[in-house]
Amino acid sequence: MKRILVAMSGGVDSSVAALLLVQQGFIVEGAYMKNWMNEEDILGLCPWQLDIDDARAAADAISINFEVVNFMKEYRENIVSPLVEGYRNGLTPNPDVMCNRKIKFGVFLDYAKRRGFNAVATGHYCQKSENDDRTCDILEGADKNKDQSYFLAMLEQVQIQQAVFPVGHLQKSEVRALARRNGLPNADKKDSQGICFVGQVRLGDFLGKFIPDKPGNIVDPAGLVLGRHRGIHRYTMGQRKGIGIPSNSDHEFYVVVGKNCKKNHLIVAIENTEAPGLYTDTMNLHRVSFTNRVLCGTSRLLARPRYRDAATNITYYPGPNGGATVHFHEPQRALAPGQICAFYEGEKLIGGGVFC
Repeated sequence: MKRILVAMSGGVDSSVAALLLVQQGFIVEGAYMKNWMNEEDILGLCPWQLDIDDARAAADAISINFEVVNFMKEYRENIVSPLVEGYRNGLTPNPDVMCNRKIKFGVFLDYAKRRGFNAVATGHYCQKSENDDRTCDILEGADKNKDQSYFLAMLEQVQIQQAVFPVGHLQKSEVRALARRNGLPNADKKDSQGICFVGQVRLGDFLGKFIPDKPGNIVDPAGLVLGRHRGIHRYTMGQRKGIGIPSNSDHEFYVVVGKNCKKNHLIVAIENTEAPGLYTDTMNLHRVSFTNRVLCGTSRLLARPRYRDAATNITYYPGPNGGATVHFHEPQRALAPGQICAFYEGEKLIGGGVFC
């Protein structure tokens, strides 16, 4: 009988994932991944102990074995350090996407296989289908408001084949109803917000503990100095609030349109469709990865350049050394190097790449 290890975060989604697998007759155990904790008291806010308690209580309610596994070293090396280094160099990395590739379906999957499990399961809102050739595809979740397929864009086929997504065919309301009906103690627990390991802490505050502020000039696209910034790692493309310089009027607002790391300049412009660098229709990608079939030629696809962005039409041009160029049929606002662009054919996720 298939043995499945469920990554239980303490939330209702992963708890119901474990519940459904038990009801379907699988041999199920739960595990909480301790990926990051406030071991150095650098933030003062870390809810991991409460999450562990909630995950354990849910496992007890389902009557499955539960354990806490420590991947803090692997997480710091594979997620936290690249995140900090990326922001230090003016990029906008997405740690949630890389956490799925490197941790949940990386070191956690390897751990499960060493323990004799056949697969790992998560509470992601996405679906999985098997093809005639035994390969597998990831599809959008049935609940379009909760769909999380974007965060799996960098998974590889071998990882997908050993992944299970038990709640992907459900609406969020149905998940909570199942939790209440089966007496799960976290049935009404609020969904977690923010980056996977930072939680409720603002990303800028977190980065400030690792990257010293390096003040520099705020300039317009022509190089005219408009003010001073605290450090370019504290600002993102498209940002309007908190820049630190007043707008010209109630109808004109400054927005971040670029960074010059060599000069330590933050580049801003009055927000409109003509603002240099704010809108673009063409971006280069590197580290392109496919969930199944590799695209070797020019293709018409859908893409999501950010998690909450609507799917938009693109033309995909493969390039050398794992690179590619994407042409958006409609200009996109505030695309930043380091962000993940996910590719789709209809509702089927086919891969992703990193803007460069």
